[in-house]
Formats: sequence, C-alpha cells, structure tokens
Amino acid sequence: MYSGAMSTPDRLIEATRDLLWERGYVGTSPKAIQRLAGAGQGSMYHHFQGKQELALAAIVRTAALLREAADQALTGPGTAYGRIEAYLTREREVLRGCPVGRLTTDPDVMADARLRAPVDETLGWLRGRIAEIVQEGVDAGEFGPDTVPDEIAATVVATVQGGYVLARASGSAASFDAAVRGLLALLAPPPGRAPARRPSPPA
Repeated sequence: MYSGAMSTPDRLIEATRDLLWERGYVGTSPKAIQRLAGAGQGSMYHHFQGKQELALAAIVRTAALLREAADQALTGPGTAYGRIEAYLTREREVLRGCPVGRLTTDPDVMADARLRAPVDETLGWLRGRIAEIVQEGVDAGEFGPDTVPDEIAATVVATVQGGYVLARASGSAASFDAAVRGLLALLAPPPGRAPARRPSPPA
C-alpha cells in the first residue's frame, strides 16, 4: 500500500494515520498497524515504545499536513475573501471526514493530554490564521469595520467541520458543498465595495 522507498518508521506512521482516521484509537490495534505497514512486531517496537507513542507521531504528522494544505490555500495572492474561498473549496476527501476533526470525537484521544495537544493546537492555529486574513480584509475595506475576525474564523472552521458531519451522515458531499456555498454567500463583500488586492508573493 505504501511506497517501497518509505522507511519502516514512515510506513508505521502512515498506517497508524490511516487507521486512526477510519477506526479511531481503540480500533487501531498494534496488529492492524503492523499488517497495514508490512512490518513485524519487533520492528514496530524497535522504532516506537508502544501504541501511544506511534499514535502521537501519526497525529503530529496529520496535523502538520493539514496545516500545510490549509496554509497553501490561505497564503496565495488575491483578496481576503478569495483566499478564504480557496480554503473552503480546496480538494478534500469529504466523505472520510477531517482527519484532525474526527479525532475530537475520539474519547481515548481527548482523554490523553499528549494526544489531544496537537489536535487542539492545530485547530487553534487554523482559527488564528483565518482571523489574520479576515483582519487584512477589514483593513483593506473589503469587510465592514464591525467585522470580528475571531468570530468569523470560528464560523469558517465550524462550517467546515460541520459540513463533514453532514456529508458523512447523508453519504453525499453535496451537504458539505451546500454549507460552503452558504457561508461564502454570507461572507461575500457587498456589491460596489472594491478591496485592495493583495500582491502576489515574490517568486
């Protein structure tokens, strides 16, 4: 399943990431990890002290990948609204749910301070990053002066996470897409308001 060029620790981490996403912490057994990673028990415990340490490495990697994907959409050129739109409409595996957001519903992850920390930090980072962009939009006259960036950022993150839940419940990405369209309609600057465009980053 994984590239032959991947090291054994990487295969173990990737296997754990996939299993946590689909089965949760309890359903991610060491045997299932070893089977999916194509690694033996001795190899697994040579690289990691146990399931918790491996799960932590997997969650940290999942969080880093989410930050990278989100920041790529949010850091491009264009208006604040355009960058938020790029984030909301970026490609996702909607029916699998958010790999970070789903961990918040896992009681074993949430009960473990070490496992919960990268989840909380990543969602906090995302809200903060979006709030910065909304503030840029306020400063540029794109959004009204009464706009509260932290509240808009929380709404954006809540819409995405809630959209995943609706999509998984209905078995269709249409529910997620509808939530995104609705939020974008609410955030759209009024006609005639011409915000200053953000310059393209240097090559």
